[in-house]
Amino acid sequence: MRSPKRFRSAVVAALLGLFAALVPQVTGAQAEPADTTVGDVTGFAHDGAVFRLTAGRATARVSFVSAETFRIELAPDGAFTDPTGTDIVLPQGAPPATTWRDRGDRYELSTSKVTLRAYKSPLRFALHRADGTRLWAETKGLTWNQDRTTQTLARGADEQYYGAGMQNGRGNTSHRGKRVEVGVDYNWNDGGHPNSVPFYLSSAGYGVYRNTYAPNTYAFDDPVTATAKEQRFDAYYFAGPSAKDVIGQYTRLTGKPFMPPVYGLEIGDADCYLHNANRGERHTLDALKVADGYVQNDMPNGWMLVNDGYGCGYENLAETGHGLRDRKTQMGLWTEDGIGKLAEQVKAGQRVAKLDVAWVGDGYKFALDGCKDAHKGIEDNSDARGFTWAPESWSGAQRCGVQWSGDQSGSWEYIRWQIPTYAGASMSGLAYTTGDVDGIFGGSPKTYTRDLQWKMFLPVTMTMDGWAAHDKQPFRYGEPYTSVNRGYLKLHESLLPYIYSYAHEATSTGVGLARPLALEYPDDPKAATDAAKYEFLSGEDFLVAPVHQDAVKRDGIYLPKGTWIDYWSGRTYEGPVTVDGYSAPLDTLPLFVKAGAAVPMWPGIRSYADRTADSPLAWDIYPQGRSSFTMYEDDGVTREHRAGKYATQRADVDAPSSGAGDVTVRIGASQGQFTGKQATRPYRFSVHTGDAPSRVALDGRALPRLSSKAAYEKAAQGWWYDQDDRGGVVNVKTPSLRTDRSFGLELKDTSAVGGAVAGAAAAVAVPAGQELGAGVAGTLAVDVTAGTRDATAVQVSLNAPAGWQMSPAQAVDRIPAGTTKRVQVAVTPAKDATPGEATLTALARHRAAGADRTSLQRFAVGVVPQPPVADAWASDLLWLTAANGYGPAERDRSNGESGAADGHALTLAGKTYEKGIGAHADSDIEVYLGGRCTALTADVGIDDEINGYGEVAFSVEADGKVLWTSPKVTGASATVPVDVPLGGARHVRLKVTDTNGSKTGDHGDWAAARFSCA
Repeated sequence: MRSPKRFRSAVVAALLGLFAALVPQVTGAQAEPADTTVGDVTGFAHDGAVFRLTAGRATARVSFVSAETFRIELAPDGAFTDPTGTDIVLPQGAPPATTWRDRGDRYELSTSKVTLRAYKSPLRFALHRADGTRLWAETKGLTWNQDRTTQTLARGADEQYYGAGMQNGRGNTSHRGKRVEVGVDYNWNDGGHPNSVPFYLSSAGYGVYRNTYAPNTYAFDDPVTATAKEQRFDAYYFAGPSAKDVIGQYTRLTGKPFMPPVYGLEIGDADCYLHNANRGERHTLDALKVADGYVQNDMPNGWMLVNDGYGCGYENLAETGHGLRDRKTQMGLWTEDGIGKLAEQVKAGQRVAKLDVAWVGDGYKFALDGCKDAHKGIEDNSDARGFTWAPESWSGAQRCGVQWSGDQSGSWEYIRWQIPTYAGASMSGLAYTTGDVDGIFGGSPKTYTRDLQWKMFLPVTMTMDGWAAHDKQPFRYGEPYTSVNRGYLKLHESLLPYIYSYAHEATSTGVGLARPLALEYPDDPKAATDAAKYEFLSGEDFLVAPVHQDAVKRDGIYLPKGTWIDYWSGRTYEGPVTVDGYSAPLDTLPLFVKAGAAVPMWPGIRSYADRTADSPLAWDIYPQGRSSFTMYEDDGVTREHRAGKYATQRADVDAPSSGAGDVTVRIGASQGQFTGKQATRPYRFSVHTGDAPSRVALDGRALPRLSSKAAYEKAAQGWWYDQDDRGGVVNVKTPSLRTDRSFGLELKDTSAVGGAVAGAAAAVAVPAGQELGAGVAGTLAVDVTAGTRDATAVQVSLNAPAGWQMSPAQAVDRIPAGTTKRVQVAVTPAKDATPGEATLTALARHRAAGADRTSLQRFAVGVVPQPPVADAWASDLLWLTAANGYGPAERDRSNGESGAADGHALTLAGKTYEKGIGAHADSDIEVYLGGRCTALTADVGIDDEINGYGEVAFSVEADGKVLWTSPKVTGASATVPVDVPLGGARHVRLKVTDTNGSKTGDHGDWAAARFSCA
């Protein structure tokens, strides 16, 4: 059974099938090709920075590119070839000065920075720094056969390896001990390697780029073997003091990441609007209605692909482009059948080109040429910057486009494996990598929101519609999802000055915004391990630890050395430390800011185009010691920055290393000019101190202290200390100031982040798993733990959704330092409160270390419906959650894969059932029983409509424990009866899980599912 939505997967499967048919099959009777290892050196010659070593028929050539970069080639027959030509490696200028010496057993080929040793018997290479430190050494000479060429290197005792481009589900932690494939596989799920790159780097201080289009295999065992499937050897080597330096050298050779337009850093939207098989008759101009949805919901939307679907096409292109620009959105097109019409499309308003696998042709050269040609085509026919997306690319593509991981199905598992993928890709100079929000298939409101949250800390992302059961714009799911999605989209928008500055930095360093901990903390042994796998850094200042399970707590968040501040609560942590039990209700992404951060922001905008000559620039500052940040600005759209039309402005912060003292912020004069640069602008500062200053002065002139948030918002200038905001924040407004002049802001008698007495503030925690009935009075427990000082006059309160009622908790006179007091707060949810998860905030106002303080914590509480009072069909109950593989889970129907009620009668083994649930793996349906039910009975199996295929397992979970799991069930299996005692469980989950890695046909039915209840 195949629906239109599966066509993309079918195309990929067809391509793979064709590939398999064309590749000669190896049978057991065929012998493995014999290996040849290079022999003794029989000749040596040099010409400037190029050296030739012969070993019988084989010839090796060493060419120095710079003092730390060189190339080794080996031609087994003595004839050098270069299939990549000028496609990837860019002109590098004059070579460095070199020297050579004959040391008897070896030749030494040297620059001022490195020495390459070429041992004579047999020919083996080893690289050393000028001070003699060994970076790498071959344990045997280069080896080849008719199919491949291999280099074998010694592995250091603690040596770690990174790179190989986009490696799905891995890459931000070490490859040590693992086998890594580089090459096209069209596998866009966990374990695949789209956008892989034949480059890796080592913690020993070097990197290697194999200059080839051939597939590579790297086995980081002892010894390390690096193999390319070709009978030639061609590799560039980079020696540097750090991984960043090595990435910089690699991207100097193959191209720096491109500078995207600022709208490219806003979320994109993709769909087919003309004759969409999954959505019925529509027209290209209908894209404007979707763009209106973003505007009406106050959500950013930088660009839209309006023909993203096989055979979609377009009409009224110029009118569509004009309408989108009126809505502050740029138009993009999917290049299903090539780029032959690109010039006329760009002239009609196209500014984004998405490339795809259906036309990339034979090999990476065609795909790389497509990326370069599409990028160039946009620039040749407009004043805009080229902006492309591609799902399968190669070295060099970082200079022309975004690398996108392809078509996937949204789920918790999808979120999990995506987290290490994109930060890991940054270790190969891929600065812009991403995946669709919640995939293009499957998904749920909750997984969409959780996935969107963390992807707002990638530089680029998009949402793709038209393939799942419902459209996937961030405003489609209702509340609370729409409000949470809006909040994160606008947070990303406000962070554009920070993100854009890192985009500019990448054009010189090759290092992207998303980065693994190992890049910034190379000496931290945990940074290379799974302890840091499911988190990443967004720039140097944000640590992001996404929620990748259906949970409201996050364990195992590793914070490296330094002071880290919870972005939402202001609580400080001293690393290295692992944080468990982090409270993460639906609206809370675990997010930490590094002390010393100075983050430029654009406050309050929906689109970068909302900015005017009078718009303020905000700085979010976490003072500790001396720190700085240089913000980059240009017109955001054109290519004038390449001619030097841009500006930079630096913020310097001077604060105590901890504890009490003055804080000074110095904003330097903006250096440079560009079209549209602000001559003057007002500034806003949020300085996270934890203690109110006695005075705030602008260039020595005292600013007025304001008494409330309302007064602050109304005033043209002044300052206000908000005790209740994230541990205590000093908010400062300045009048409009000239950008060509520097100015200073001084906060007297305040403190570094964390307060005048570090750790004095109390901490708030809320026990997990608390539940309340809609409209039913209850209590919630809140734990308050005093810090390094006693907490006195402690008053606990709650911020709750509208319509909820709270009674003040009894005040606590004193909580001794380091001890915890549990406080009960009376709460009555609104009668119409939606069952499921609700987010509240607990506040503990108290006095500690001589100052009034407020500690807070967001948390989730379960709102439960009335439990059943008699036997009940599972399909008649309210479902607290209902995740499903394709389309919605159906009540009393089979799964139809697309919209609600599009299934058929539930049928198992020829028997039709009137009641039950039609699901599609992976499916997870949660019901609330409140301890009133004793058993679940059902018949389960794969629906007859699948005609014998599919493979799943069914399971029943109660209050977090697995009570029953079926054997593997296929479409040909007999119906499996279910009779599971529930033992008074409160929450029960009915799950259908794929068991063979292919969800095709996994229509799992819970037929006649019924709860026996008192």
